[in-house]
Amino acid sequence: MPLITLQDVAFSRRGNHILRGIDLSLSSGEIVTVVGPNGSGKTTLMRVIIGALAPTRGTLTRRPGLSIGYVPQRLHIDATLPMSVARFMALPRRHPADAVRTALEQAGADGLAERQMATLSGGQFQRVLLAHALLGHPDLLILDEANQGLDHRATAAFYRQIERVRREIGCAVLMVSHELHAVMQASDRVICLNGHICCQGSPETVAGSPAYRDLLGLDECDAVGFYRHHSSPAEASA
Repeated sequence: MPLITLQDVAFSRRGNHILRGIDLSLSSGEIVTVVGPNGSGKTTLMRVIIGALAPTRGTLTRRPGLSIGYVPQRLHIDATLPMSVARFMALPRRHPADAVRTALEQAGADGLAERQMATLSGGQFQRVLLAHALLGHPDLLILDEANQGLDHRATAAFYRQIERVRREIGCAVLMVSHELHAVMQASDRVICLNGHICCQGSPETVAGSPAYRDLLGLDECDAVGFYRHHSSPAEASA
């Protein structure tokens, strides 16, 4: 049974149709990335999936007992407020020390427990947010542009960590990203969204799709060339 299934899902606000005709399912262990221009409904889709918004049409089915971990686009913490990583990990409720330590290790944030949240680098901060999401042992991990504000090196390191998390705990990963190299390197499936799903499939299949090229303003050579440049040697020679 899929972890989550959307059938003909739509969402409107004050007469503005943000999502329409969304058919989507997610399976255990896969990494799926959603791409699309600003205003295409990516964050709205994430909020519908986690249950923060109710579809205005269609059905959303979750596997019974499904656990979802969520890493937000951004989280503001007052720099004048003393808060250690350990204290942050105890919000909104405390967890056993072993569970906190394991989550920090899985997120690549071990050794940061006593640091103040306000002193962390962008990459460290995002790893702590990832660790917090892992405390619930999620079946599905959702990241809404969790690399925002990170430079290319930190973004690449963060997504490598996501791949390690997937391997270690077997969760599915659904992420929104504007970083095309992350899409091409880290995803099993790419979904192009612009209010509706324009195309979806493996990274190489999507890179060759006219809908993908039109959506992101690439010509065919740019799109396929980009994929091959950022793929592994084995993939590039396939």
